[in-house]
Amino acid sequence: MGSSERPGSWIEYDVVVRRNVPVPMRDGVRLAADVYLPARRDQVVEGRFPVVMERTPYDKTNRYGEGRYFARRGYVAVMQDVRGRFASEGEWYPFAGEAPDGYDSVEWAAAQDWCSGKVGTIGGSYCGSDQSALATLNPPHLAAMVVAVGTSNYHTSSMRQNGALELRFMIYAFRMATTSREALADPTLRDALQADFDRIGEWVTRTPYKKGSSALRHLPTYEGWVLDILTEGDYGDYWQQRGYAIDGYYQEHADVPTIYVGGWYDSYARGTTSNYQALSRIKSSPQHLLMGPWTHGGWGVSYAGDVDFGTDSVLDDYNGLRLRWFDRWLKGIDNGVDRENPVRIFVMGAGSSRKDYNDRLSHLGTWREVADWPLPGTRYTPYYIHADGTLSPDLPTDAEPSGYTFDPRDPVPTIGGGISSGEPVMSAGAYDQRGDPRFYGCRDTLPLSARSDVLVFQTPELGEDVEVTGPLTVKLWASSSAPDTDFTVKLIDVHPPNADYPDGFAQNLSDSILRARYRNGRERAELLEPGEVYELEIVMYPTSNIFGAGHRIRLDVSSSNYPRFDVNPNTGGPLGRDRRLVTAENAVYHDPERPSHLLLPVIERGHGGST
Repeated sequence: MGSSERPGSWIEYDVVVRRNVPVPMRDGVRLAADVYLPARRDQVVEGRFPVVMERTPYDKTNRYGEGRYFARRGYVAVMQDVRGRFASEGEWYPFAGEAPDGYDSVEWAAAQDWCSGKVGTIGGSYCGSDQSALATLNPPHLAAMVVAVGTSNYHTSSMRQNGALELRFMIYAFRMATTSREALADPTLRDALQADFDRIGEWVTRTPYKKGSSALRHLPTYEGWVLDILTEGDYGDYWQQRGYAIDGYYQEHADVPTIYVGGWYDSYARGTTSNYQALSRIKSSPQHLLMGPWTHGGWGVSYAGDVDFGTDSVLDDYNGLRLRWFDRWLKGIDNGVDRENPVRIFVMGAGSSRKDYNDRLSHLGTWREVADWPLPGTRYTPYYIHADGTLSPDLPTDAEPSGYTFDPRDPVPTIGGGISSGEPVMSAGAYDQRGDPRFYGCRDTLPLSARSDVLVFQTPELGEDVEVTGPLTVKLWASSSAPDTDFTVKLIDVHPPNADYPDGFAQNLSDSILRARYRNGRERAELLEPGEVYELEIVMYPTSNIFGAGHRIRLDVSSSNYPRFDVNPNTGGPLGRDRRLVTAENAVYHDPERPSHLLLPVIERGHGGST
């Protein structure tokens, strides 16, 4: 639309940057910020401007482009190194303590003579989560946020997921150590840390991690954090810190206009939708949700893994999206964002299932604007698993359970999914679920469904399109010979065979895991009674996908997805400490009294909202 219909800020200033401005925290530590000020002829323009702030552990100097973008359009941009990273003082202990530092930084900016008194925050991943953390303290001058790919609770669905550890965070610690202040100051230490990260594929096999065994021993807070997340399994005081548990402080959370940006193949897909869903119901200010078919921060490309969703899926003006939001809520410009539908989602599907010119499967999709999430009119439909391997809305008949042997020495390899910070050990996105030398732990090129420890349940070929959009849950009745074990689930769109994919293409959509000791809640572990049958609920990541006519809906059940999740040793011993491994005999039940099923959010034709 033209500027007359959608007015907004335009480029009218030069920029002056003040580097490493000290920002005092309440404990006396000073954090370094680069401040980008509107200027003309190299002179700072007098006056007060709204502030756009990003707090990052990834070197604030890398935010030069963003800083200039906003400053040239009449904002002051404050790009800050978080505590203990790059030019900021203090010790870095990831995520947990970001709330007070963020609060102090917002209020510091608001008190400067160049600030109008309104502060907006931006950033993705760590920089998305630290926005939500500071918002739980409700800074008086926080006025708007754009939170990209951030968490709602790191114990629920990020560092841990339903009790299991996401090993990508161990990888993350080794990667971040290579750019620690200590490494940047000491070339010898940097070389040692880099050498360990270069062999990170070996380190993830050395679990439980032994204190002092790697070069991380030279960075006590980095190594301490790894040991903490490996061993703190229960949802207690450690995980209930504001920087981890945003959802524990929703009532106290700032009531400010916020966009939550996420992706179906992002590691924070569940957290992003959970934040929107909860806060849109208890806050009076506008809350918006934007979900694309993206991996972690991958909104600038049209593909996720080996699947392409078409050029329309690309968010090609991310800065423009944020500028419009801040123009409305920090400058008061009536540009119409508050009159738009609050939820915009990309519904995957309707492609040809053939290879495109980039040698990726063409799945395509379309954007849809709707009034809420989950979509109004969603029909939650149980699809039951059956002894013959079928998946259908029909209740199962009497049958013996499906059993398998879970050997923690031979876990099912991870092939795609909602992953961040996993490279070079694991890759995010959509892939054919078969062995491939690109993926860590694959010993062959056979389908994962061929493994004896993977149970496969799928529908017949669909006679018409079926849209599944919303949260996903699996109810399993299961037993184990072990006092503790894991159960994993994976939702798959099975594309029919064609000339490009003669054996079809099993596209992963969502997955999850449950550590059985936490079946009754994450606050306290309760070991299994071997052989007893338990009802388990496994919450998956949400998705939005059209299973086309001729496709199949498939659910895979197993007990490992490695190295996405740490492998359960099946001993029932202390998490992150037990060095023993035991084989488990696991079973899943599918009879009228124990009807294990996948609960699908089915969207009827005509109930999907506007497109």
